Amino acid sequence: MNNVFKAIGLGLTILVSVFILANAYKYKFKQNETITVTGLAEKDFESDQIIWTGSYSRKTLELKEAYSLLKQDEKNLKNYFTTKGINANEIIFSAVSIEKEYESRYYPERNVTANVFTGYKLTQNVTIDSKDMEKVEKTSREVTELIEQGIEFNSSSPSYYFSKLSELKIDLLAKASADAKLRAETIAKNSGSGLGDIKNASMGIFQITGKNSNEEFSYGGVFNTTSRVKTASITIKIDYAVD
Repeated sequence: MNNVFKAIGLGLTILVSVFILANAYKYKFKQNETITVTGLAEKDFESDQIIWTGSYSRKTLELKEAYSLLKQDEKNLKNYFTTKGINANEIIFSAVSIEKEYESRYYPERNVTANVFTGYKLTQNVTIDSKDMEKVEKTSREVTELIEQGIEFNSSSPSYYFSKLSELKIDLLAKASADAKLRAETIAKNSGSGLGDIKNASMGIFQITGKNSNEEFSYGGVFNTTSRVKTASITIKIDYAVD
C-alpha cells in the first residue's frame, strides 16, 4: 500500500514539475516575443508665410551711372510694392553685385579676336517675406506692370512655409504613436496574447508634400515649398513586449 502512495506522490510531483517548467518556458517565450508595428499620422494644413524673390539689373559703360539707375529702380520697386499693400518692413533688398562684361569680337583687318569691355552690369535682389499671402500672390501675378516703368523684374514663383512646424510635428508623433498602439493591440488580441510595455521606438521620416499631389516620398524626407496647402505625415516604429 505504501508503494502505491509513493507512486502516486511521485506521479503528482512529476506532473507539478512539468506544469511549472511548461509555464516557465511559456513565460520566457513570451518575454522574448515582440510585436513590431508602424504607426502613421497625416494632417492637412495651410501655410502661414510666403516668400517671394526677384531680381533686376542695369548695365552701362559707366559704373556710377549704372549704380544711379539701379538705386532709382530700387526706389520705384519699393513704392510699387507698398502701393500694393505690402509693408515696407517686409521688403528686403540685397547688396548690389557688380560684374564687368566682355564680348568676343573679330577684327578681320588685323585677323585677330579680342575681348572687348561692354559695360558694368549691376544686379540687385529683392525678397518679400510676409504673412499676408493674398497680397503677395496678387502682386506676383501683376508684376509685369513694372515694364511700364522701365524695370525688367525677373521673379520666381512664391514659396510657402509654416511657422509652427515644431507643434505640428509633436501632434503628429502623438497620433502616430496612438495608431501604432491600436495596431499592436489588434494583433495581440487576435493571437490570444496581451500587450506589454514598449521595448523600443524609433521615429520615421517627417514628410511635407503638396495636398493631393503625386510627390514621391524620399529617404531623407520631402519638404514642399511650392504648394500653399500641404499634407504633413510621419511614421513611428514601435516594438511591444507580449504578455
